[in-house]
Amino acid sequence: MQFKNIIGQAEVKGQLAQMIQHNRLSHALLFLGKEGSGSLSLAMAFAQYIVCENTGGKPKPKAGSASMFGDDEPVTTVQDSLTATDACGICAACLKANELVHPDIHFSYPVIPRKSGDKPISTDYIKEWREFVNVTPYANVYDWLQFIGAENKQGNITATECNDIIRKLNLKSFESEYKILIMWLPEFLGKEGNKLLKLIEEPPPNTLFLLVAENEEQILQTIISRTQLVKIPLLTNKEVETALELQDLAPERAQQVAALSEGNYREALHLLQTAEDDWQGLLREWLNAILKGGPVAQVKWIDDISKQGREKQKQFVKYFIHLLEQAVRLNAIGDDPQNTQSIAGNERDFALRLNKLCSLPQQEAIINELDKASYYIERNANAKMLFHALSIKLYHIISNNSLILVN
Repeated sequence: MQFKNIIGQAEVKGQLAQMIQHNRLSHALLFLGKEGSGSLSLAMAFAQYIVCENTGGKPKPKAGSASMFGDDEPVTTVQDSLTATDACGICAACLKANELVHPDIHFSYPVIPRKSGDKPISTDYIKEWREFVNVTPYANVYDWLQFIGAENKQGNITATECNDIIRKLNLKSFESEYKILIMWLPEFLGKEGNKLLKLIEEPPPNTLFLLVAENEEQILQTIISRTQLVKIPLLTNKEVETALELQDLAPERAQQVAALSEGNYREALHLLQTAEDDWQGLLREWLNAILKGGPVAQVKWIDDISKQGREKQKQFVKYFIHLLEQAVRLNAIGDDPQNTQSIAGNERDFALRLNKLCSLPQQEAIINELDKASYYIERNANAKMLFHALSIKLYHIISNNSLILVN
């Protein structure tokens, strides 16, 4: 993978290239970024940049500068200028790195036992890993565990895996100057991770650790203290929007999806899978059931939403939060088309109705309840009980200003 193929993150790409060019490369880097920001892709592109035979992670000499050893003056070609801050993508090392088969780039990630009593290591799942990363480089650990058939099993990076890492990194490199370990989600290292401390602190020559994490608080502090932090920010809405348009998505729809994804490209792709879902219609039906329809209408709606599945329930709740945020924005700046061009027309109408339905404090209270509901959905809460309780809470929040939404 090359830097040029990764969405956005221009500043981080430049920072990584400068580490090499100015000889400031640490032997252990922690790529810390939220889900969907591209942290894993950046780590893989950085590893490919380091092993590339044409760049070698080193800056090209400038034209006209004489050699220190009396050789002919180096000539800078167009190819040199193109690959100075990125891997060339065409050498043997790049081709192998791109296919995740380079012998000096090793991977570690959460795995599960195939059968009871197994002590699994990442290499056991390398075939699945290559397929998974090539197809879904922005996926999260839930996607990965479902891909390997984990169902409800918890993935881990085990003590056996740590021993295998120590063994591999103490071998000589095969082709490249460097040996590189990319560990995806060191949060899944338990106390067994302490086995790696000595190796991380005093690695063999030309050995690099690239740790890719989402939650700093869940990583062993003894590991964090031995790494150099590289912060990966969330993508901007414009970057997500541009990436979606490259997939032939209509600009208006790309703008809506980008706004809902909040810088998470994985979430944007999931939203595309439910592009035909009528979230507004579902929300209008719910609010009317709460404020006008009574218990019968509420029970019918709750039965319907409980059949949607966890991911769709989360997206629905997130969409409601998004509309409330648009309503707050309209409240703050007014319904001036010059200031609200980024709000789609149908969303603006619904947001205006929400402003008539409830005040700013009420909207804030509803968002707070929806945030908690999203948290519980992620933890497999019973959908019927959750949405029944949420319906009652919403009724009490807005009952003093219960204007019914209509088409």
